[in-house]
Amino acid sequence: MFDELKAELDSIMARDPAARSRAEVYFLYSGFRAVRDHRVANWFFRHNMKLIARWISQRSRHKTGIEIHPGATIGKGLFIDHGMGVVIGETAEIGDNCTIYQGVTLGGTGKDQGKRHPTLGNNVLVGSGAKVLGPFRVGDNARIAAGAVVLTEVPDNATAVGVPAKVVKVNGERVENSPCDSLDQIHYTDPVAEELSSLDKRLSELSSAFEEFENGAGI
Repeated sequence: MFDELKAELDSIMARDPAARSRAEVYFLYSGFRAVRDHRVANWFFRHNMKLIARWISQRSRHKTGIEIHPGATIGKGLFIDHGMGVVIGETAEIGDNCTIYQGVTLGGTGKDQGKRHPTLGNNVLVGSGAKVLGPFRVGDNARIAAGAVVLTEVPDNATAVGVPAKVVKVNGERVENSPCDSLDQIHYTDPVAEELSSLDKRLSELSSAFEEFENGAGI
Protein backbone atom coordinates (compact mmCIF):
# COMPACT_ATOMS: atom_id res chain seq x y z
CA MET A 1 0.00 0.00 0.00
CA PHE A 2 2.86 2.39 0.81
CA ASP A 3 4.55 1.55 -2.50
CA GLU A 4 1.30 2.27 -4.38
CA LEU A 5 0.94 5.62 -2.60
CA LYS A 6 4.55 6.56 -3.32
CA ALA A 7 4.15 5.60 -6.98
CA GLU A 8 1.11 7.88 -7.33
CA LEU A 9 2.93 10.76 -5.66
CA ASP A 10 5.95 10.22 -7.90
CA SER A 11 3.78 10.18 -11.04
CA ILE A 12 2.37 13.59 -10.12
CA MET A 13 5.82 14.96 -9.28
CA ALA A 14 7.05 13.84 -12.70
CA ARG A 15 4.18 15.51 -14.61
CA ASP A 16 3.62 18.73 -12.68
CA PRO A 17 6.46 21.28 -12.79
CA ALA A 18 4.74 23.24 -9.99
CA ALA A 19 4.98 20.35 -7.50
CA ARG A 20 7.81 21.04 -5.04
CA SER A 21 7.54 18.05 -2.73
CA ARG A 22 5.58 14.86 -2.10
CA ALA A 23 4.25 16.40 1.11
CA GLU A 24 2.79 19.31 -0.85
CA VAL A 25 1.08 16.92 -3.25
CA TYR A 26 -0.23 14.69 -0.45
CA PHE A 27 -1.70 17.43 1.71
CA LEU A 28 -2.64 20.15 -0.78
CA TYR A 29 -3.42 18.68 -4.22
CA SER A 30 -7.17 18.35 -4.71
CA GLY A 31 -6.76 15.92 -7.60
CA PHE A 32 -4.64 13.56 -5.52
CA ARG A 33 -7.14 13.70 -2.66
CA ALA A 34 -10.09 13.07 -4.96
CA VAL A 35 -8.47 9.95 -6.42
CA ARG A 36 -7.55 8.61 -2.97
CA ASP A 37 -11.10 9.23 -1.73
CA HIS A 38 -12.45 7.50 -4.82
CA ARG A 39 -10.43 4.36 -4.13
CA VAL A 40 -12.08 4.11 -0.71
CA ALA A 41 -15.54 4.85 -2.11
CA ASN A 42 -15.03 2.30 -4.90
CA TRP A 43 -14.20 -0.41 -2.33
CA PHE A 44 -17.52 0.18 -0.57
CA PHE A 45 -19.32 0.35 -3.92
CA ARG A 46 -17.92 -3.02 -5.04
CA HIS A 47 -18.91 -4.56 -1.71
CA ASN A 48 -22.53 -3.44 -2.19
CA MET A 49 -22.39 -0.65 0.41
CA LYS A 50 -23.46 1.94 -2.11
CA LEU A 51 -24.90 4.51 0.29
CA ILE A 52 -21.59 4.80 2.15
CA ALA A 53 -19.74 4.86 -1.17
CA ARG A 54 -21.90 7.70 -2.45
CA TRP A 55 -21.52 9.63 0.81
CA ILE A 56 -17.71 9.44 0.53
CA SER A 57 -17.78 10.56 -3.10
CA GLN A 58 -20.12 13.48 -2.41
CA ARG A 59 -18.09 14.59 0.59
CA SER A 60 -14.98 14.51 -1.60
CA ARG A 61 -16.82 16.52 -4.26
CA HIS A 62 -17.59 19.28 -1.76
CA LYS A 63 -13.98 19.32 -0.54
CA THR A 64 -12.22 19.17 -3.92
CA GLY A 65 -14.65 20.32 -6.63
CA ILE A 66 -14.09 16.98 -8.39
CA GLU A 67 -16.98 14.55 -8.78
CA ILE A 68 -16.06 10.90 -9.36
CA HIS A 69 -18.86 8.37 -9.17
CA PRO A 70 -17.86 5.55 -6.81
CA GLY A 71 -18.60 3.00 -9.54
CA ALA A 72 -15.97 4.38 -11.93
CA THR A 73 -12.88 2.25 -12.58
CA ILE A 74 -9.56 4.10 -12.29
CA GLY A 75 -6.13 2.64 -13.00
CA LYS A 76 -2.76 3.58 -11.56
CA GLY A 77 -1.17 7.00 -11.72
CA LEU A 78 -4.16 9.18 -12.62
CA PHE A 79 -3.18 12.87 -12.40
CA ILE A 80 -6.08 15.33 -12.18
CA ASP A 81 -4.40 18.72 -12.55
CA HIS A 82 -6.23 21.55 -10.71
CA GLY A 83 -9.37 19.51 -11.19
CA MET A 84 -12.18 21.97 -10.43
CA GLY A 85 -15.29 20.93 -12.34
CA VAL A 86 -14.09 17.47 -13.36
CA VAL A 87 -16.95 14.93 -13.58
CA ILE A 88 -16.36 11.21 -14.08
CA GLY A 89 -19.42 9.00 -14.57
CA GLU A 90 -20.37 5.67 -13.04
CA THR A 91 -19.33 3.34 -15.87
CA ALA A 92 -16.27 5.33 -16.95
CA GLU A 93 -13.01 3.40 -17.07
CA ILE A 94 -9.60 5.09 -16.93
CA GLY A 95 -6.36 3.29 -17.70
CA ASP A 96 -2.92 3.80 -16.18
CA ASN A 97 -0.97 7.08 -16.10
CA CYS A 98 -3.70 9.28 -17.58
CA THR A 99 -3.80 13.07 -17.17
CA ILE A 100 -7.04 15.05 -16.87
CA TYR A 101 -7.24 18.83 -16.62
CA GLN A 102 -9.91 21.04 -15.05
CA GLY A 103 -13.45 21.14 -16.40
CA VAL A 104 -13.31 17.73 -18.08
CA THR A 105 -16.43 15.56 -18.26
CA LEU A 106 -16.37 11.82 -18.89
CA GLY A 107 -20.11 11.46 -19.28
CA GLY A 108 -23.02 9.75 -20.96
CA THR A 109 -25.42 10.92 -23.65
CA GLY A 110 -28.78 9.91 -22.15
CA LYS A 111 -30.56 7.48 -19.87
CA ASP A 112 -29.22 4.28 -21.42
CA GLN A 113 -28.62 1.39 -19.09
CA GLY A 114 -25.37 -0.55 -18.76
CA LYS A 115 -22.13 0.86 -20.11
CA ARG A 116 -22.81 4.52 -20.94
CA HIS A 117 -19.57 6.36 -20.17
CA PRO A 118 -16.24 6.37 -22.02
CA THR A 119 -13.20 4.18 -21.53
CA LEU A 120 -9.76 5.82 -21.59
CA GLY A 121 -6.77 3.67 -22.45
CA ASN A 122 -3.33 4.09 -20.90
CA ASN A 123 -1.37 7.38 -21.03
CA VAL A 124 -4.32 9.42 -22.29
CA LEU A 125 -4.31 13.22 -21.91
CA VAL A 126 -7.62 15.10 -21.78
CA GLY A 127 -7.26 18.89 -22.07
CA SER A 128 -9.08 21.58 -20.10
CA GLY A 129 -12.83 21.74 -20.62
CA ALA A 130 -13.00 18.74 -22.94
CA LYS A 131 -16.16 16.63 -22.94
CA VAL A 132 -15.95 12.93 -23.74
CA LEU A 133 -19.51 11.62 -24.00
CA GLY A 134 -20.63 8.07 -24.70
CA PRO A 135 -19.70 4.40 -24.23
CA PHE A 136 -16.72 4.27 -26.60
CA ARG A 137 -12.97 3.89 -26.20
CA VAL A 138 -10.26 6.54 -26.34
CA GLY A 139 -7.12 4.62 -27.31
CA ASP A 140 -3.75 4.34 -25.60
CA ASN A 141 -1.55 7.46 -25.80
CA ALA A 142 -4.41 9.52 -27.29
CA ARG A 143 -4.61 13.30 -26.82
CA ILE A 144 -7.85 15.25 -26.53
CA ALA A 145 -7.40 18.99 -27.09
CA ALA A 146 -8.78 21.60 -24.68
CA GLY A 147 -12.45 22.34 -25.31
CA ALA A 148 -13.00 19.37 -27.62
CA VAL A 149 -16.31 17.49 -27.58
CA VAL A 150 -15.59 13.83 -28.32
CA LEU A 151 -18.60 11.76 -29.40
CA THR A 152 -16.96 8.85 -31.23
CA GLU A 153 -14.07 6.46 -30.71
CA VAL A 154 -10.51 7.78 -30.85
CA PRO A 155 -7.80 5.34 -32.04
CA ASP A 156 -4.51 4.62 -30.29
CA ASN A 157 -1.81 7.32 -30.58
CA ALA A 158 -4.30 9.82 -32.05
CA THR A 159 -5.00 13.50 -31.41
CA ALA A 160 -8.59 14.77 -31.49
CA VAL A 161 -9.67 18.41 -31.65
CA GLY A 162 -12.80 20.46 -32.27
CA VAL A 163 -16.57 20.45 -31.73
CA PRO A 164 -17.48 17.77 -32.52
CA ALA A 165 -13.95 16.41 -32.25
CA LYS A 166 -12.10 15.12 -35.30
CA VAL A 167 -8.90 13.08 -35.34
CA VAL A 168 -6.11 15.26 -36.74
CA LYS A 169 -3.09 13.05 -36.06
CA VAL A 170 -2.40 9.32 -35.75
CA ASN A 171 1.02 7.97 -34.81
CA GLY A 172 2.47 11.44 -35.23
CA GLU A 173 1.30 11.72 -38.84
CA ARG A 174 -1.18 14.33 -39.99
CA VAL A 175 -4.62 13.14 -41.03
CA GLU A 176 -5.95 14.73 -44.23
CA ASN A 177 -3.24 17.40 -44.20
CA SER A 178 -4.12 18.58 -40.69
CA PRO A 179 -2.02 21.61 -39.62
CA CYS A 180 -1.44 20.20 -36.12
CA ASP A 181 2.31 20.36 -35.49
CA SER A 182 2.67 20.21 -31.71
CA LEU A 183 1.30 18.05 -28.95
CA ASP A 184 -0.27 20.23 -26.30
CA GLN A 185 -3.73 21.25 -25.15
CA ILE A 186 -4.41 24.37 -27.18
CA HIS A 187 -2.30 24.89 -30.30
CA TYR A 188 -4.55 23.25 -32.84
CA THR A 189 -6.34 24.71 -35.84
CA ASP A 190 -10.10 24.21 -35.70
CA PRO A 191 -10.97 21.63 -38.41
CA VAL A 192 -14.51 23.03 -38.75
CA ALA A 193 -13.14 26.53 -39.37
CA GLU A 194 -10.73 25.05 -41.90
CA GLU A 195 -13.58 23.35 -43.77
CA LEU A 196 -15.64 26.55 -43.80
CA SER A 197 -12.64 28.48 -45.11
CA SER A 198 -12.16 25.89 -47.86
CA LEU A 199 -15.83 26.12 -48.86
CA ASP A 200 -15.66 29.92 -48.89
CA LYS A 201 -12.61 29.79 -51.16
CA ARG A 202 -14.36 27.36 -53.51
CA LEU A 203 -17.48 29.55 -53.60
CA SER A 204 -15.36 32.56 -54.56
CA GLU A 205 -13.73 30.57 -57.36
CA LEU A 206 -17.10 29.44 -58.71
CA SER A 207 -18.47 32.98 -58.49
CA SER A 208 -15.50 34.34 -60.47
CA ALA A 209 -15.87 31.60 -63.08
CA PHE A 210 -19.58 32.37 -63.48
CA GLU A 211 -18.90 36.09 -63.91
CA GLU A 212 -16.32 35.31 -66.61
CA PHE A 213 -18.86 33.07 -68.35
CA GLU A 214 -21.51 35.78 -68.24
CA ASN A 215 -19.12 38.38 -69.67
CA GLY A 216 -17.88 36.01 -72.37
CA ALA A 217 -21.38 35.01 -73.43
CA GLY A 218 -22.54 38.62 -73.52
CA ILE A 219 -25.41 37.93 -71.14
